[in-house]
Formats: sequence, C-alpha cells, structure tokens
Amino acid sequence: MDLVTLGWSPHWQDLFQPHEQAGLAPARVVTEDKHYYTVVSDQGPHLGQIVGRLLHLRADNAQLPKVGDWVAIRRPAQTDRVSIEAVLPRRSTLDRKIAGRAGSGQVLAANVDVALIVQALDETLNLRRIERFLVMVHEGGSRPVVLLNKTDLCDDVEAHVAEVQAIAGEHPVLAVSARTGRALPRIRELLLPGTTSVVLGTSGVGKSTLINRIYGERIQPTLPVRESDSKGRHTTSTRELILLPQGGLIIDTPGLREFHLWLADVGLDDTFPDLAEIASRCRFRDCRHHSEGGCAVQQAVLDGTVPKARLDSYHKLHSELDAVAERRQQHVWAVNRRKVRGGTKAYLQNHLPEDDEE
Repeated sequence: MDLVTLGWSPHWQDLFQPHEQAGLAPARVVTEDKHYYTVVSDQGPHLGQIVGRLLHLRADNAQLPKVGDWVAIRRPAQTDRVSIEAVLPRRSTLDRKIAGRAGSGQVLAANVDVALIVQALDETLNLRRIERFLVMVHEGGSRPVVLLNKTDLCDDVEAHVAEVQAIAGEHPVLAVSARTGRALPRIRELLLPGTTSVVLGTSGVGKSTLINRIYGERIQPTLPVRESDSKGRHTTSTRELILLPQGGLIIDTPGLREFHLWLADVGLDDTFPDLAEIASRCRFRDCRHHSEGGCAVQQAVLDGTVPKARLDSYHKLHSELDAVAERRQQHVWAVNRRKVRGGTKAYLQNHLPEDDEE
C-alpha cells in the first residue's frame, strides 16, 4: 500500500520524524470501534488498539484516534495486531457537541479537505440546516461543497439552487442526482488523488447511494425513503474511510438527525459573510444586531436587503454558540480542578515527611 494514496505528504512526514526515530511506523485510521481500530500502513490493513498510556493521558475522548487520523503504530513481531502509540496533530476536524448538557465534543472525522453537504430537493430541504452544516465545516477548517440531491424528483431545480447559493456564498452548490448520475463528473473532479472528503447530511438525503455512484459500484447499503413523510432510515451506522478507484478518499457518516455546533471561532462570520460585511458599518464595534442604535444590519433588514429569516438564523446560531462555549469552559475548568486535586494529592504523598518510628 502506497501511503501517498492515503494522503501522506511532506507535511505528515515532518510531523512523524520523532516517532520514526522511536521505531514506529505511520498508518491511517479507516474505521473506529469502541475498543479497536482498523488502520492501514504501507504493509496493508491491521487491527489496532491504543496503548494504555495514550488512553490515560488524554484530556478527553476527542484526543483519541478518529477516522481520518494519522497515527504512529508499533508492529509486534508475532501478531497481525498493532499498538497505536500516538496521534499526529490534525490539520482539520469535523466536530459536534454531544447531545445533552455535557460540555464535551465529538470528533466526527479528522484531516478532511472537502466536506460534501448533501441535502435532498424535496420537502425536507431546509436552508437553516444547511447554514448549520456550513458553520460546522468552516469551524473545522475544511472546504464546503453543497450537493442538492434528487433533482429527478424536483420540478424547479434552478430556483432551489439559487436559494442555497445565496447562503453558501462563494462555495460551490451542485444540483445532483444519485439515481441518474447528474453532475457526477463535477463531483469526481473535486475528489482528487490524495484528497480526503466527507459526506454530511441527515438520514434519507441519499448519501450512501451517492457514494455508490461515485465509487462505481454498490459498496454502501441503502434503503428507500418512506413515502409517507420523506424521512430516511439509517443505513450507515459507523464512519469509514473509503479509497475511491480514481484515487481520492471519502468518509461516509451516519445521518445526523440532530447535531449541535461545538467549536466557535470564525465559522459564523464565514457562513454569513454578507452580514459580516454589513456589520462593519454598524455604529458600535460590538453591535449584536438586536436593538442597538445605528445598527447597519437591522437597517438592511428594514430595507429588504437582508431577509429577516437569515438574521434570525444568525441570532439563533450565535446564541447557541455562546451557550456551548460557556459549557465548554465549565467542562475545561472541571477537568483542570480534577487534575489539580489529583496532582496536589500526589505531591503531598511524595513530599511530606513520614512519621518517625518510635
């Protein structure tokens, strides 16, 4: 197996040098289970397990290997299993907050170059959901491409493409059909050799069918969508890195019926560049675009330049990001308190003088 085919580059070679000196070999994670991983090295696939040191020194589960990660492995002499001893720093991630109140995040995939956001051109099409996916992709450092699938079931494709393009900005929006193969050559042009992509979308939008089309044969199971409510049924249950015949790599993900934004930095402004540009003309630099005087964004809504629904979506995502950031900080503080208490106890045990024996 040629590592370059899996996305290996001088960037990864530079990061791997310390591990190479320690006698370890590079491999990429292609599947992830609770206790075991499938990794691929230059000698082919292996069943891998993380070493205890990596497990116990992690700050949270996000630091454990994920699909798409490059890892350092040690090959035992008399078994096909390998031990995973380190995870190379990631170039990009797709993260979401775990459902509930816990301030912890989940890495869906690592080291992704292109994120294919798939939505169906039926009654489930939701512009606000696409905006949420765009924020998640921007935050992680990948390049988003929106695929509007099932054009064969839509009577006004161009109108819907124009709607989505208005919120996607400069990023590509392609009208595709997994059933007929529409725009398939355009998609394949994005998946260059050595490039890693991921397919995102809710259940029933046709992700697995689309991957089968891109691959050229049926490699992912599919189920028909319920006609009663156009809702899909889960077929993909785990994330998997798939090597395409043309040389690119693609990660399929389970349908995300509900997801929460996680890392909040610049993704919101990248997803709403029109609002960010208008906001530069607000009277106050810290304007939140609610009822502040001299708000250029609110004026643009009154003038009809910006749809009110778009600003409402911005406010909703902004509030959610603020809440997640606060819970995340509380989670970090809780982890640090546990470390301090554990470290103080260990220090006292190691440094306080023992009682003199009589």
